[in-house]
Amino acid sequence: MWGRLFTGLVDRLPSQCAVCLAWPSRPVCDACVQRFGQPQPRCQTCALPVLAGMRQCGACITAPPPLDQTLAAVGYDYPWAGLVTQFKFQGQTGWARTLATLLRSAPWVELALDASDCLLPMPLSPKRLQLRGFNQTLQLAKALAPDKVRADVLLRVKDTVPQSALSRAERRLAVRGAYALEPAHAAGLANKRVVLLDDVMTTGASLHEAARVLRRAGAMHITALVLARTERAEHTQRAE
Repeated sequence: MWGRLFTGLVDRLPSQCAVCLAWPSRPVCDACVQRFGQPQPRCQTCALPVLAGMRQCGACITAPPPLDQTLAAVGYDYPWAGLVTQFKFQGQTGWARTLATLLRSAPWVELALDASDCLLPMPLSPKRLQLRGFNQTLQLAKALAPDKVRADVLLRVKDTVPQSALSRAERRLAVRGAYALEPAHAAGLANKRVVLLDDVMTTGASLHEAARVLRRAGAMHITALVLARTERAEHTQRAE
């Protein structure tokens, strides 16, 4: 009880915007969200920026990914890259609520969540989870749509070196066979609409491999939600 009361009290205390340092403010003030979080045209299947009016980029037309849709809130650049770093690598889990609000406010995200049967956060390997102490994507999922989160379905069964150290081709090879489904829940994915959640998307190798596993289990429609998307697939600045 006291924990909930303390959390409610902290939520009401004034704070400083982490970007422009305005006071008092929410963790990121409305002005900074307006300035740095404006939606932009993105490919509907990989979320890379495209020209206005385009539905897909050339790469996705030529080689369609195993995702039906990919939605990203912002680009992985200033100020979001720094905030994700605080959340992910510095253990500041309090950012989950603010970042989830940012993601839910992005175009089509609310509709994708409402239409989904379940929200699956991308899992960490046991080794990575032990080192980090928490799964940042699970924290984000709980803040985003707690009633649809299933953390017991998709498993990371293979540990890999940090993805930022690998090229695009190496990432694809590294994550091959890295994901599996909990046998007790695999059958429940047949004909379901699934949302896969990750914090940052760089090449998409991890999301694509997870999507293939879900597709083999009979998932009918798979949407990837990502908080931040790198502008180019080759960009790897501490994104994963």
